[in-house]
Formats: sequence, structure tokens, C-alpha cells
Amino acid sequence: MIFDVDKETLPREDLEALQLRRLKYLVERTYANVPFYRNKLDESGVKPADIRKLSDVRLLPFTEKQDLRNNYPFGLFAVPKENVVRIHASSGTTGRATVVGYTARDVDNWAQLMARSFMAAGATSQDIVHNAYGYGLFTGGLGAHYGAERLGATIVPISGGSTKRQVMLLKDFGATVICCTPSYALYLFEAAQEAGIDFASLPLRVGIFGAEPWTEEMRKEIESKLQIKAIDIYGLSEIMGPGVAIECVEAQSGLHIQEDHFLAEIIDPDTGEQLPPGSTGELVLTTLTKEAQPLLRYRTRDITSLDCVPCRCGRTFARMRRVKGRSDDMLIIRGVNVFPSQIESILLETEGLAPHYQLVIRREGALDMLEINVEVNEKLFSDEIKNLQRLEAKIQKNIKEFLGVTAKIKLVEPKSIQRSEGKAKRIIDQRNI
Repeated sequence: MIFDVDKETLPREDLEALQLRRLKYLVERTYANVPFYRNKLDESGVKPADIRKLSDVRLLPFTEKQDLRNNYPFGLFAVPKENVVRIHASSGTTGRATVVGYTARDVDNWAQLMARSFMAAGATSQDIVHNAYGYGLFTGGLGAHYGAERLGATIVPISGGSTKRQVMLLKDFGATVICCTPSYALYLFEAAQEAGIDFASLPLRVGIFGAEPWTEEMRKEIESKLQIKAIDIYGLSEIMGPGVAIECVEAQSGLHIQEDHFLAEIIDPDTGEQLPPGSTGELVLTTLTKEAQPLLRYRTRDITSLDCVPCRCGRTFARMRRVKGRSDDMLIIRGVNVFPSQIESILLETEGLAPHYQLVIRREGALDMLEINVEVNEKLFSDEIKNLQRLEAKIQKNIKEFLGVTAKIKLVEPKSIQRSEGKAKRIIDQRNI
């Protein structure tokens, strides 16, 4: 079953005609109401009337995260502040917070898209949704909350933290759907084990996981341990929040982008040039229906590819492949480009390792050194030292062969790497660069 069947199954020709109408109106509105965009378009020599076909989106200037910071707090609003009913913001840990505004219609659209997302994941109005995404300025909690309510499901707004209590409530309330980061799902599994609760005995059947990169290997780990179907969801605060794209439970073959609301492109992250269909590059999104704070060609920095072939679930929206990493999170170790997700895949394919690790990068003299700290399971930790040393050598060899990087492998005892109740901290960069 499909939630918005008329929209989600539009033939590509009709979908692109809808996108073009909305793109034209979007450019007119931003040019008239947002001085930042009017100046950018004038500098590029582009007028709203120049957008005649969908491919003309390439004429528009990019928007970067720094542009949101430079216009902090409300400089990119396209409506009067009295029309803004909601404000969300990033944490601002790497600079000024990025602020996002919503009109009442924006909030309504967001709820609708999240309801679509829940249904794509296999949820229905009969489900009880345990929502462990954080509430507050972070978009995750309220985005999932409104979507579950719009679907007609029962929502448990537990938010983040209080892990032992979360496990108890999962059991007591009988949640059938859980929303959280994938790393937190594994943390909940550990907490359940300590509390003597068997996840397999719970009615939980679907997990909707996002807010951090995760691999296919981690999906298998979650599905095996929690005995659920693990669904990947994608979103970012600057664009809307969660619900920009999601996998369908029928195929789990790429995340359906809500293309009637977001125009997606793939570009070369170095040159900014559009890449042909199927190419891997940086995802760029344009908000086609956002009223309060529309964004033209926002550079997400997420590395993926797009597939426009209709899915066997019936949806015709383009599917984005699982995010490979971020162009600005890519590690450069002695001239070799490495994404943390590539390392994670190798670690999780190795028997005896737990899905908890950290990458520590430091500089010794003029050289970068990569150390990978990864937990082993209880059985392996009690093994002989020489067997642990053999495993370290094996992991080091695999990483060198597959990624071309020499890394020091350090196997550590179970539960020694700090757990996170939100996004896992995977990288510790100690270089002064």
C-alpha cells in the first residue's frame, strides 16, 4: 500500500512537469523576497525568466551551509517572521548554528512526508512508534512525531537518553516500530541484555534509522540482534528534517526521494558540474515547496548516486543509494582518500568484532598515522594473546589491500568504547591541520 498513491506513482514525464512548475515559482519567489538570492542570481546573470526547462536548474547558484551561517539567524527567510510558526537549528558545534524556519504549510507538508515515510517502511495506523530521536531544536524528534500522528499511529515521545528506561518502556508499551540512530539501536540491545530482556520476545518489527552514516553490514547486525527489519531514512535540517528520502520495505533497494517536494542532482564535488544518471557524486537538493526558507541547489556534501528506474514497490520517485560518506568527512591519510564507512564495512565483515569502533588520526613528524580501535566480543577477548595478534594483523592486511591505507589496529575489550545516545562519535582527529 502507498500513502500518497497519486503523487508517489506519477509517471516520470508528469513528475518532471510538476517539478518544473514548482521550480519556476520557487525562483521567482526567492528572487523577489530573499536579498541573498537576488544578489547571487544577479551576480550569475540569471533571471527567473531564464528557467524554461528542468535542466536549467544548472544555471542557478549553489547554496552552502556557510551561507546559512553568514545569514544567521533569519537572513534567508522568504516570508515575514510573523508567518513563521516553527524554528529549528543545528547545534552549531562547528560554527554558528544553521537556523531553519517553517510556515504552517511547511510543517503540514513535513508531517505528510513523514507519514509517507512511515508507510513506505511498513508502518500503519495500528502501530505503536517508540521515538528515540531527540526532541528540541534538532529536527529528528518532532519530524518523526508529527509523521506518526499524521499516519494515525500511537507515538511514544521518549526522546534520547535514559537508556535503561527506554528498554523497559519498549517492553511495557509493546512498541512495534522504533526510530533512532543505528548506533543507538545497538546500544539499546546491549542495555536489554543487561536487563535480562530478549529483543526477540518483543513485538518490535521495524526500525527506522538515520541521522548518521551506516553500512549494509551494520544493517545486518541490527536485524540479526534486534530481530527486526531495519529501514534507512534520510534527511537534513537545512532542507526539512527527516523524511527527504526513505527505503521501502518491499525492496530496500535505495531510498525514495520525495521528488514532488525536492529536486535532486548529482554533481562532481570538486568541479560542481552535473554528472550523468547513475554516477556517484555529491547530492544537491532544491526545495520545491518550502515557504519560509527555500533553498536553491543546496550542497549536502553527501556522496551517493541516483536511480530513476521505477521500483517494484510501485513508487516512481528516484532512489538514492545509501550515503557512502560525506565529501567533507572524507579522511586523507598519506594522500589516500578514505571514507569511514569503507573501514566500517571491513570491520563488520570480520568475525568476532563488535560494531563499536573509533578512528584516531594523529601526526607523527610529517606523516599521518591512523589507529583503529575496535571492540571484540566477550568470547574473543578471553582468547589467547597470539590469536588476538593474528586477528589484528588480518584486519590490517584487509584494510591495506582494499583501501590502500596502513592502519594500526587495536582490539579493545567489550563495552570500552563510549556509547552515544545520538550520533556516534567515530572519528578523533588529533592533527593540527
